Amino acid sequence: MGKINGCLKCIFVFFNVLFAIFGALLIYGLLQTSTYKEDISSLDLPGLIWGWLFVIGVLGVSSLGIFATCCESIIGLKLFASFMGIGMIIMFYAGINVARGRNEIETAFRDELQRANLREEVIRSMVEEIQSNFHCCGIRSATDWGDNIPDSCECISSNPGYVTYGGSNSLRCKSKPQGIRGPDEIYEQSCYDIILELLNLGFNFMFGFFFGFAIIALLGLLFAICMINQVKSDNSRESMYLRKY
Repeated sequence: MGKINGCLKCIFVFFNVLFAIFGALLIYGLLQTSTYKEDISSLDLPGLIWGWLFVIGVLGVSSLGIFATCCESIIGLKLFASFMGIGMIIMFYAGINVARGRNEIETAFRDELQRANLREEVIRSMVEEIQSNFHCCGIRSATDWGDNIPDSCECISSNPGYVTYGGSNSLRCKSKPQGIRGPDEIYEQSCYDIILELLNLGFNFMFGFFFGFAIIALLGLLFAICMINQVKSDNSRESMYLRKY
């Protein structure tokens, strides 16, 4: 008979298997990202390094949890609990920093948007991608593009949900400014508010990510402590029986 409660062991192993699979999928995703990037210098290398450390940590700690639980090893469970405690502190710290620095970063980002130059290739590509996906034109207005508005600003008024300038729907088309090359009809809405909404969504995701993993680490720590106590209790009973005989 095992030293750890069978139900507790199954639940713990099951969730560690899920996180091991999650870690493996993240590793695959990072490998694919690295493979399809033509220019490695364009990557955020510090972020990439932290990403690799995170996914290897998830896979390694999950594997340790499975091994320690199946073998009912006190040393393995204590090591797992230590990693969970450290991970919980790091995630809570990161989440608090995101919450504290949010307003400052948003203000700096707004200032950068006001000064953004669409002649720069990186900014140009990013804005064109946003225009295609979110149906807007220019950062502040279509005139940000100068005398040549790209095709990603084109608004097809015949599409369902689109109306010409002066309509009541939120997605509107309007004629391009006079004397400027580009599509005849363009989106009325600028991308400024949409970019800020995406930034806000990114902050919400990071906030949920860090605090979500902090709670998961706390639960893992509590499970590990509970199993350590069960193993110690069983070992104590065995020692008492041996003394009697």
